[in-house]
Amino acid sequence: MKQSINIIISGGGTGGHIYPAIAIANEIKLRYPDANFLFVGAKDKMEMEKVPQAGFEIKGLWISGIQRKLTFKNLLFPFKLINSLWKANVIIRKFKPVIAIGTGGFASGPTLMVANKKGIPTLIQEQNSFPGITNKLLSKKAAVICVAYDHLERFFPKDKIVKTGNPVRQDLLSIHHKKEEANKFFKLEKKKKTILVLGGSLGARRINQLIEAQLDFFNEQQVQVLWQCGKLYIDDYLRCQEKENVQVHPFLNRMDLAYAAADIIVSRAGASSVSELCIVGKPTIFIPSPNVAEDHQTKNAKSIADKHGAILLKESELDTFTIVFETLMKDKGKQQSLSENIKSLALPDATSQIVNEIEKLIKL
Repeated sequence: MKQSINIIISGGGTGGHIYPAIAIANEIKLRYPDANFLFVGAKDKMEMEKVPQAGFEIKGLWISGIQRKLTFKNLLFPFKLINSLWKANVIIRKFKPVIAIGTGGFASGPTLMVANKKGIPTLIQEQNSFPGITNKLLSKKAAVICVAYDHLERFFPKDKIVKTGNPVRQDLLSIHHKKEEANKFFKLEKKKKTILVLGGSLGARRINQLIEAQLDFFNEQQVQVLWQCGKLYIDDYLRCQEKENVQVHPFLNRMDLAYAAADIIVSRAGASSVSELCIVGKPTIFIPSPNVAEDHQTKNAKSIADKHGAILLKESELDTFTIVFETLMKDKGKQQSLSENIKSLALPDATSQIVNEIEKLIKL
């Protein structure tokens, strides 16, 4: 169906908010080739780089979150919010969108607040099992709230919730025939097992410290390490590549091949990562970040571990990592059951279902 419509999408701060937004835009583009898209992000965040790389225009707001302790940035917050509401108003008045979509992150607050005030239908895509304060506030006037977990009626109006799952990169739906290509791409040894380490798009300091401390252990286990340490930490850990069978990357652009190469995965438990790992179906050890709002990563990981789909290891328990990892390496049956159980929780049609809801709002 050809139709020229204007669509605003706001989400960012981390890959967990950006990539779902891009996946949704790409699916809409397939259905409405003549649609016009405008992304709204936070000026100094990674969406200002990643969204244009994906082929979409983006405008930035001067906005950031509130810090947990009293800082100068917190004193600036009211001014940033007023400025962002004003700029979001200008953007929306000029662009005239038929719908505004929010996938989380600082900029989605002002953008969707203005859209709601102007009577433009809004859709929220909540990735986590425990939503942040912005989406809780926005949900009161949102038309639809697409979620990935059960029991979110505790936070959102029940009649607006649609369980769709989280959008994931489409190239992850068929990784199982890419093992040989992945080994060649990353120059890995076929006979050795591969551990893939993921700390999120920005990296995870505690996971990086853990992996560095265990490099000799991995070598003893005949395991090669494919390690995404994050762009914030690459200068600290690049030297670790001097050890045999260790690769350190700031970011992995070919995630499909990274997942295909992996035998065991160690990962943070951001919502997008959890959704991707359900589709990938590899034995996974989640090490959730405790430094996020409402400890939502632990809740995300627990929702999988409670269904015997992954191992949950808190940062406070990392002294047991070698025992947990070695036990898993030796237990083929455990590996198989973790793979089967996590894969059974996958929602691979999430992007399509979210865009179905968007289409309903567009047609209205």
